[in-house]
Amino acid sequence: MKENNGISRRTAIKMMGSAALAVMMASTEAVALTSCAGMGKKRVVLYFSATGNCLYVARELAGKDGEMLSIPQLMRKKQFEIEADEIGLVYPVYGHMPPYMVRQFIKKARLKADYLFAVLTYGNRKCSSVEIWDDISRKAGNKFHYISTLIMVDNWLPNFDMNEQMKIDKHIPENLKKIAADVDARRQWHEPVTQEERDQHKGFLERTGIDPEVGFLLRSEKYFRVTDDCIDCGICTYVCPRGNYDLTGRGVRMEGNCEFCFACIQNCPQKAIQFIEQEEGSWPDGKEKNPNARYRNENVSLMELKMANNQR
Repeated sequence: MKENNGISRRTAIKMMGSAALAVMMASTEAVALTSCAGMGKKRVVLYFSATGNCLYVARELAGKDGEMLSIPQLMRKKQFEIEADEIGLVYPVYGHMPPYMVRQFIKKARLKADYLFAVLTYGNRKCSSVEIWDDISRKAGNKFHYISTLIMVDNWLPNFDMNEQMKIDKHIPENLKKIAADVDARRQWHEPVTQEERDQHKGFLERTGIDPEVGFLLRSEKYFRVTDDCIDCGICTYVCPRGNYDLTGRGVRMEGNCEFCFACIQNCPQKAIQFIEQEEGSWPDGKEKNPNARYRNENVSLMELKMANNQR
């Protein structure tokens, strides 16, 4: 009997995607690692990004001469020692708190720089996010000289329609320009937090039952499902910063602790990843404002997000 040496369409797509990404990541990581090892004056900006907002901000703050390093990639390589003249960190706030992976990173990181700055992006309420980050980073031995927030498109799908969010002018370029000027001047400043904002965050924790020492860390298989609209493109296997997705012979399989960043849902071209509705009264309940609307920052490509988050 003649052996069939052909490969399936799914396997071919996976092989081509993996090969292209591997080549691009290898060259990018080589440059980044070499640069970080050098002793010249420089700015390094670390970032965590699911839909491109923070990647865009990190790129703008790094400028032409700076380096950008993805926190998911640093975690994958167990690279925690960063040295530069200036080190910045950009992340999205989830429930006013940093992503769990960012918490893990800063606790292990040894950041050596004359100036440390952090920019926290949010879409609706920042509440006490600045004080939360100051507390977490200080306890980790990484005191930041400058901490600011930046309002952007809110990509929290349970509460917001992405189509409506993208219509709102949040003055992102102007606000980012002010932050960049502060950082260039090495301003030492923490954005003030009001008592009302502290109370709002406290109310959020009481309402949701989220552990403030952990933040969002939920099981992907409990909250998400892959529908029959999936075409096995494998994008979810690259954009998930925790590597929770696998493309198998029987389609996409997901499992693992989840940041609830929604990179998988937002970047799926078929909208094939959806929430699982939960029991009445639970939080989050699995409902979505507009299942037909998805978002990725217009200044960031899908390939850039793959390179930033890929755990393969």
